[in-house]
Amino acid sequence: MERDFKQTERKRFNLMRRSKDFTMAGLILAMAVIMLWGDKLGNDRLRDFILEKDPMMRYLFGSLCLIYGSFRLYRGIKMDT
Repeated sequence: MERDFKQTERKRFNLMRRSKDFTMAGLILAMAVIMLWGDKLGNDRLRDFILEKDPMMRYLFGSLCLIYGSFRLYRGIKMDT
């Protein structure tokens, strides 16, 4: 009985962690897209907001978001327990 409860609890925790990883990966990758390719977006207010930032910092932050978002996506997919 206790073993079944622990197993159910572990499955529930893994499902919650996986959904959190996918959600965070989506948000972080969206931020990477906005930072890296924000100057090509159709929204004028967003384009102006992105273009007033320093290009070096924008590309650095966008690249870090791309790497970390990819890692979170990989971790969500890889999890097999």
